[in-house]
Amino acid sequence: MTYILDLPLQRTPKGELITYRFISCLALCLILSGCAVRPFVLDQTAQALSGQGMSNEDDLQLAREASAFYLKFSESVLIQTPGHLKLAESVSAGFTQYAYAFVAFDAEKMDAKSPPIAADMRLRAGRMYARAHRHAMRALELSQPGFAVALRQADAKQQPRLTPAQVPLAYWAAASLGGWVSMSKDDPEVVADLPLSMRLAELAWQVEPAYGQGALASLMGTLESAKVGGSRSKALAYYDQAIAFGKGQEAGPFVAKAEGVALPAEDRKQFEQLLRQAIDISQQHRSLQNEVMRERAQWLLSSVDDLF
Repeated sequence: MTYILDLPLQRTPKGELITYRFISCLALCLILSGCAVRPFVLDQTAQALSGQGMSNEDDLQLAREASAFYLKFSESVLIQTPGHLKLAESVSAGFTQYAYAFVAFDAEKMDAKSPPIAADMRLRAGRMYARAHRHAMRALELSQPGFAVALRQADAKQQPRLTPAQVPLAYWAAASLGGWVSMSKDDPEVVADLPLSMRLAELAWQVEPAYGQGALASLMGTLESAKVGGSRSKALAYYDQAIAFGKGQEAGPFVAKAEGVALPAEDRKQFEQLLRQAIDISQQHRSLQNEVMRERAQWLLSSVDDLF
């Protein structure tokens, strides 16, 4: 996964986290709301919001606190600049990542203590995944009218084709839909859309298989493992490609392979080995996404007796 929380943060005397650059942009937008230059200011703000690179932040609590403001503000700007593909990508990515790292994972950890609370958290995670998916699909539709209808065509020749600029949006549309399905197993209408998640990922794969330093390949493996009649050998090949694309710097593919291949095969030795590799990588290459994977790998190792 590619995290976008690399903003310079400071603390006020009350300890509140703020991002001065974006608050200044917001103030400008409000001041100029009745002026002809407002579209220009909004576009510049959208550019600033969407131009954030991969974060080196490795403090999960700091990321959790900072991201709520960032996501709400980014979403409000996106609503007013719906055709901005890079901002739509950032917003969809942000909601997907927040749901995965800070809501769905917390629900898993809460299962043993309080199933009702865990169920409520999964509903919240599902809503966030759905929100991310809507933003990505809206941007794809605006950039390619008829995209949503074409995506549902059974005939591959009638399905849409992606440009390189659309690949990130398709990836996040696929990832968020997959997450939404995983949180909505009691909702047959949502579950029925799992093939669309795979189709979006495949469209992106046709254009840029190495997208996200292995993130797309890892998603392909996870979706292949999840679908009815999925091929274990194909899933394994995707995971191995993801590891290769990560060049030893991404912990995510190792965790994904542990859960997608070793766990279903009841291969405890491989499961533990992959998770320890993920932890080693996360310690050598510090980043927010690797920190999320390190925490998950450690939790899975602590739960190994229950899983096997």
